[in-house]
Amino acid sequence: MLSLHSARHRASRKPAAKGSKNTGTAKSTRKRDDAPAQRDPAAAPRIGLAIAGGGPIGGMYELGALRALDEAIEGLDLTRLDCYVGVSSGAFLAAGLANRMDTAEMCRIFVTGDSADVEFRPETFMRPAFVEYLKRAASFPRLATEWWRELLFSPLEARWSDLITRFGGLIPNGLFDNSEVERFLREVFTRRGRSNDFRELDAELYVVAVDIDSGDAVRFGGEGWDEVPISKAVQASAALPGLYPPVNIDGRHFVDGALRRTMHASVVLERGIDLLIGLNPLVPFNHSHGAAVAEDNSLAAGGLPAVLSQTFRTLLQSRMQVGLARYAQQYPDIDQLVFEPNAEDRELFFTNAFSFSARRRICEIAYRNTLADLRARAEQLAPILAAHGLRLREEVLADPERSILDGIAPPARDSETTARLRRALDDVDRLVAKRRPRKRGPAPAH
Repeated sequence: MLSLHSARHRASRKPAAKGSKNTGTAKSTRKRDDAPAQRDPAAAPRIGLAIAGGGPIGGMYELGALRALDEAIEGLDLTRLDCYVGVSSGAFLAAGLANRMDTAEMCRIFVTGDSADVEFRPETFMRPAFVEYLKRAASFPRLATEWWRELLFSPLEARWSDLITRFGGLIPNGLFDNSEVERFLREVFTRRGRSNDFRELDAELYVVAVDIDSGDAVRFGGEGWDEVPISKAVQASAALPGLYPPVNIDGRHFVDGALRRTMHASVVLERGIDLLIGLNPLVPFNHSHGAAVAEDNSLAAGGLPAVLSQTFRTLLQSRMQVGLARYAQQYPDIDQLVFEPNAEDRELFFTNAFSFSARRRICEIAYRNTLADLRARAEQLAPILAAHGLRLREEVLADPERSILDGIAPPARDSETTARLRRALDDVDRLVAKRRPRKRGPAPAH
């Protein structure tokens, strides 16, 4: 489902040339958290991308949606946007795109598994946190001794209800070890000309996590936090409480960035962009379809997991909708396109959010849903996209049976040296194209 807000002062803008591509943000000495400088109205529109979290399945949905946008919108280069913000699983994708890993390559890594560069193993992300288990278990003798001493010598002060508080510290604060997540990303971002340093990227990248001790949201990549490796920042942003333990960075402990906001779109809206593209993979499931539902067919019949999932999804989406409505008033000159799943999609709701086994199917659903949204809103979207030098590819939208795999070419078997050279040549080509004067039309006949 696509929701959009179109800027009201369109007449005051000078549209970019049709079909022109957005160029990446050039590096500057300006601090990233300073107010953006005034720019030339004739310059290419600035585009920002905000990607929310949603566990492994949410991330796969977002990858499918990104692939659809990549193929269906001419002039949109998702690896050359001006600003990115990622939260939780969305931080993986944002960091990859900012490192110029395109959607085709990420599909090879996470969907088809035939990437010549990265080998993805789902079990890497689901390794039990044995060290955490042992550390917690080691404190049991001390806690038990203290409890029995209090029970023997101060029986009136000892209460059985205190057992939960006293022995709660024995429960691990994460089931899985996320240090392997960081190692995987570190290896990916230190090869083939990519970077694990926020400061070395061509575009602005922000990864949001929450300090568990204060509840404050921190923007890794922003001033004061740009020295943290990207891999470490993504590890912290994706540390969903209960699933992964908090991540220690400079003595502070960080967890999932979605605890404060769903998408953190304001991070890119504040950067002086012209167009926001947002992705949110979690929406409440519309089980009733507008009709009465029998008690034994209600979501309540699915027990606590179904009720908690629906509650969690409802809270996240409602919070995001409130934020987007406020942003529409606060940033009236910025177009906002936000893509979400269809509320009636049963498979998305009932698929285990932390399972990787259905990732190909989920990507395919997201790909087709996004193309269907673009197809249905094509007439409304056309002038909005045109104002930013973009247009819909009719040949892609005209094929309702198109698959996410149709446009993915076989992987290039490049060596490390060849990959770096190809990247450098691409930079040179873009620099030359940017500085080349526009061709003039033929002189009028006399």
